[in-house]
Amino acid sequence: MLRAFALSATFAVGLAAPAFADDPTPEAVEKINALLASMNCEIDEDDIEMEDGGYDLDDVQCADGQYDMKLNANFEVTDRRKE
Repeated sequence: MLRAFALSATFAVGLAAPAFADDPTPEAVEKINALLASMNCEIDEDDIEMEDGGYDLDDVQCADGQYDMKLNANFEVTDRRKE
């Protein structure tokens, strides 16, 4: 019984770890906010995720509407879709 509990607890912790891997660093968030400000846009930091070596930005609010954007690792816009 104790072995089963220990195994399931280890498994649960292992599943939770990848969720934290999607959070960008504070430095990355600062760079993303600076880039978006230069584009007259802003984003809620909860809508920034790391994805495929870059960043996935959901619900970016810009002067001309709302967008979903993707940035590469160099913080360059690689995709921009108006919602």
